Amino acid sequence: MDEWLTGRLLVASPALADGNFDRAVVFVLDHDEEGALGVVLNRASAVTVRETLDAWTDLAADPPVLFGGGPVEPTAIVALGRATAGVAPDGWSPIIDGIRLVDLDSDPVLAAADLERVRVFAGYAGWAPGQLEEEVEQGAWFMVDAEPGDVFTDDPDGLWHSVLARQPDRLRLLATFPDDPSLN
Repeated sequence: MDEWLTGRLLVASPALADGNFDRAVVFVLDHDEEGALGVVLNRASAVTVRETLDAWTDLAADPPVLFGGGPVEPTAIVALGRATAGVAPDGWSPIIDGIRLVDLDSDPVLAAADLERVRVFAGYAGWAPGQLEEEVEQGAWFMVDAEPGDVFTDDPDGLWHSVLARQPDRLRLLATFPDDPSLN
């Protein structure tokens, strides 16, 4: 692989045979020679942000629930925020323009001056050095550009379809791939 994927999306191929990632859309937070990590954007849970991080409720993007970020460390909490201004506030790590990791130990009232909204994830997806590259090579994942709205979609169930539908050629056709091809 000639490029790092930080800030891009991994869209699960219909052939990916891993229940953790069935039709998953993963936002890559970091990718380098030491491996990769990201969060699954389309696994909304029934647990509200109010139940887990009440102080951050007012900034939670719709739907205001905790998302299953991936199978690694499911009790670890990761938050992404959309900045209101071009300058990154203290405690933020930029990923792509306007999207940053949020330090949940910071004061949400003060953070609200620099944030439009946050999305909170339990767990994350992780790959050892070379593992993600091998999975992409095998056709398990499609690499596509992320749009800021992907991270904060209010339709997580439709994200896999909508991301594929905006792609050119062959990938666009996969947006119509049935949930169960045997019923087709």
